[in-house]
Amino acid sequence: MQQDYQVAALWIGGPLSYLEQLCLKSFVDAGQHIRLYRYEDIPNVPEGVEVADAAEIMPLTGFLRHERTGSPALHSDLFRYHMLAKLDRTIWADTDAYCVKPFRTASGHFHAWESETGINGGVLGLPQDSETLAGLLEFTRDEYAVPLWYDEAYRAELQAARDAGKPVHVSEQPWGVWGPHAITHFLKTTGEVRFSMPRVALYPFAYEDRRLMLKPGVPVADYVTDETYSIHFYGRRMRARILEKEEGGVPRPRSLVGQLLRKHKIDPAAAPLRRPAAKPEAEADTDD
Repeated sequence: MQQDYQVAALWIGGPLSYLEQLCLKSFVDAGQHIRLYRYEDIPNVPEGVEVADAAEIMPLTGFLRHERTGSPALHSDLFRYHMLAKLDRTIWADTDAYCVKPFRTASGHFHAWESETGINGGVLGLPQDSETLAGLLEFTRDEYAVPLWYDEAYRAELQAARDAGKPVHVSEQPWGVWGPHAITHFLKTTGEVRFSMPRVALYPFAYEDRRLMLKPGVPVADYVTDETYSIHFYGRRMRARILEKEEGGVPRPRSLVGQLLRKHKIDPAAAPLRRPAAKPEAEADTDD
């Protein structure tokens, strides 16, 4: 039997832009309870979104960023796993996940394939007794652990460095090591991958097709169907493309994103996109 769940997200780094406001407001307008965790006050959270102290889930100590991109994704990965372990009937959502309809699940699992080989964690539900969740929590306890899901040559390289007393920190390992790569590995290893939904459920626009969400006249019904719960905007990359390609840093009105901004009454001028610094103060999502 399908059951209702609350949705929770995390934001790190100042005011929201109109893209995050759009995604958060989409849950409210769909009748889905949404809680936004934060470490500092956020001045422009949409009405109807519950705000909570992120330190209740995980303190902001030993904060991790990916070395190459500066992304807070590693901290976000840890946060979502600890949140799922602590909170019952809760599904994680990145702040670039747009809600099409309320999230419901009979099993407590709520995740989907993003490609033919990988499962993303941009929206993630795992029951508290999930073997996958236990595996993720155990593996991420060691910031220098050698991931089992990479090829033999790279694992040997990491092991040699570890044996030489110079282990490679997770922040210097490939992007996604604690996120989609780990999630896919443990879901497959435990057999819980059987609960993973098809891509259309959470990632109807593939990563390589993200530009189509900014293009007027795209037949959205070819991508978003009755099976779709959420649309992923691929936050950091989507923001960068809008700033680079769209006049005034605002999507065109007839594009999918432009239509959704109008539908949910989000004013881009009131919460403009910010150009990233050398190492961007990005939102805590994991899919760029």
